[in-house]
Amino acid sequence: MSGQGDGQITALLERVGAGDADALSAVFAIVYAELRALARRQLAGHRRGTLSTTAVVHEAYLKLLAGQPLATENRIHFFALAARAMRHILVDHARMRLAAKRGGGEAVPLLKTDDIRVDARAAELIDLDQALERLNGADERLGQIVDLRFFAGLSVEETADLMALSPRTVKREWRKARAFLYDAVASHPPSVSPA
Repeated sequence: MSGQGDGQITALLERVGAGDADALSAVFAIVYAELRALARRQLAGHRRGTLSTTAVVHEAYLKLLAGQPLATENRIHFFALAARAMRHILVDHARMRLAAKRGGGEAVPLLKTDDIRVDARAAELIDLDQALERLNGADERLGQIVDLRFFAGLSVEETADLMALSPRTVKREWRKARAFLYDAVASHPPSVSPA
């Protein structure tokens, strides 16, 4: 996630922190291709429906723009925030899909085999998101490591650098976080069962 123009991006991110929305647009323009790759990774394995890579990147931009003034430390931190915004977009989309499958006031069509798979994937994504929220409540640092490693796709070294930790600590905490999430998902029945 490091690239050319890091100094330019850092300067722009400082302006973003000061409330300059135009600077955020400039950052997105510079890192657009990397954000699309990040969105593509997050969409992998999920039926996209109406979500495309471009739509996820644009919605993440709007989500970041609409929130509190964006205080980012550097390029890596920006990607972590973008990854979290994309995760929330995917979870919201999964919730809407499941609500639509439950009827939503419309006639329920006959299910096809792949509809069951899609619902299971949506339910898995929602369960993972709930487990991540529990992880953040139990240990915020572990939650940050998951966001950086899994959702932003950062290496152990990049994560360690951003969080001012040793790579050894990140590896140890990453193992703890994965074990926590596995136990949390395995010990809680799916929040929504496939029809």
